[in-house]
Amino acid sequence: MKTLDSAKVASNVTANNETTSIFDISINDLGGNSINLSDYKGRKMLFVNVASECGFTKQYKDLQELSDRYPDDLVVIGSPCNQFGKQEPGDAMQIKTFCEKNFGVTFLLTEKINVKGKDQHPLYQWLSSKKLNGKKSSSVKWNFQKYLVDENGKLIDHYLSFTNPLSAKITKHL
Repeated sequence: MKTLDSAKVASNVTANNETTSIFDISINDLGGNSINLSDYKGRKMLFVNVASECGFTKQYKDLQELSDRYPDDLVVIGSPCNQFGKQEPGDAMQIKTFCEKNFGVTFLLTEKINVKGKDQHPLYQWLSSKKLNGKKSSSVKWNFQKYLVDENGKLIDHYLSFTNPLSAKITKHL
C-alpha cells in the first residue's frame, strides 16, 4: 500500500511552496482494497469520520440520501474511527454489516483509521493542514465531522458534527 509520507510532504510543501494533491493519497476500503482518489476527479468528495455507537450515527441515513441525491456530482467517503469515546469498536465486517443493515449504506467506507494524533492517517493530515491543503487548518473535534473537497481536489470547507449532511451549508456547493 502506497502511503503519503507527511514529513516528505511537509518538506516538499516548504521547498516548492505548493500544496499537496489529495489525489496522491492512498487509503484502503473496508475490504482492504486500495482506493484511488484520482478516480473521483471531476466530482466533489465529502469525507466523514464515522462511528457506529455515536449520538450522530443517525447521520448515516442522511449521508446515504446525499449520496443518492447527487450520484454524478458527489462521492461520500466514510472513514470509521475509534478515537472519540471508543464509539467504533467493530472490525471491518461488523462495521459494513451495521451500516448496510441499519442505514442501507452503499457509499464508500474506508478502512478504520486515526483522524488525529501521532498516527493520523495521511488523508486527515491533508484535510486538516493548511500546509498540505492550501486552504485552512482545522482539528477533528468528534465523530461525523465533514470535509468537502471540490472537483479539482481543493478543500472547500469543513463542517462540525452537528452540521447535518443535507444542510444548505453543504448542499449549496453541489
